[in-house]
Amino acid sequence: MSVSEIENCPGTLSEGFNTYSRPCLKKVFNGKKVSHILPYNPPRISDEDAELFMENRMRISISGVQEKLSIILDKNRLRLTKAGEQGTHILKPIPVGFKQSDQIPPNEHLTMQIAQQVYGILTAENALVFFKNGEPAYITKRFDIKEDGTKWGKEDFATLAGKTSENAGPNFKYKYSYEEAAELVKKYVPAYSIEIEKFYSLIVFNYLFSNGDAHLKNFSIFESANSDYLLSPAYDLINTQLHVNDTDFASERGLFKDNFKSTVMKKTGHAGLEDFIEFARRLRIKDSRRDKLLEHFLKKQNRVEELIKRSFLDDSAKKAYLLHYQTRRNQLNKHS
Repeated sequence: MSVSEIENCPGTLSEGFNTYSRPCLKKVFNGKKVSHILPYNPPRISDEDAELFMENRMRISISGVQEKLSIILDKNRLRLTKAGEQGTHILKPIPVGFKQSDQIPPNEHLTMQIAQQVYGILTAENALVFFKNGEPAYITKRFDIKEDGTKWGKEDFATLAGKTSENAGPNFKYKYSYEEAAELVKKYVPAYSIEIEKFYSLIVFNYLFSNGDAHLKNFSIFESANSDYLLSPAYDLINTQLHVNDTDFASERGLFKDNFKSTVMKKTGHAGLEDFIEFARRLRIKDSRRDKLLEHFLKKQNRVEELIKRSFLDDSAKKAYLLHYQTRRNQLNKHS
């Protein structure tokens, strides 16, 4: 898609906008009128820009497979950070080494918007932004940076679990179960009864939208204004099935730390309603609350299809994304 053909807000996906809508500017860019076009070309196209990107990569410490670049909102302009500057946003260009790599930025953007707009999941604020040649990139506002530029305390679940590549091998962030991850919430988050429901909803969402990369480093707790710790806004939500042939769950042990398998799991090899009911029981979520949380995921959500249609995925990816959602929702509704 050419940037001149934009018809929906690259942030909220609201119809009738050829740039960011006012609600998007308010949430993602502190209300400043920011252009949806970056003052750079992708590094592989411009040697001059490539040098800037190479320098920037050396300053960002956020881990992950995808390339991440540090961006600062300078008045009403987005630009790469310079030495000594604290970035306000993270930029994720199109990566290499995946199927349909060019669809990864709009895929992550769409999945994050569905989580927030349809299911009420607290997410890191985000949007799409475009290089000068029209190539899309995903941009997200850092939730761990205060208005004065200092940082809130933040720890990912791998750190909380004490897992590193040195003590648990190269796949350390996948060697756990979501039940064990929930135990970290109980251990480190005072408002467990409230925050565990958010964690539960996020696990169901990841299953429903085929996010097979929800590993330990993609969950965090962060410091609140009251100096205690809460579950951080969700980040790195993406339908991985569009790009890799992965498993239903990123965790090697799946939902449970033992060998529990529902009748549906034994028959189909995929989780069903009974699995998530058992998961809620182990997380000590009351049945009435569990049913209320699950209700939104089990029923058909027409707004999901609306957002897919408005997204910046190409037509083929839109069809595949919708099919994955429908297939997983049918599976989630199965029970013995």
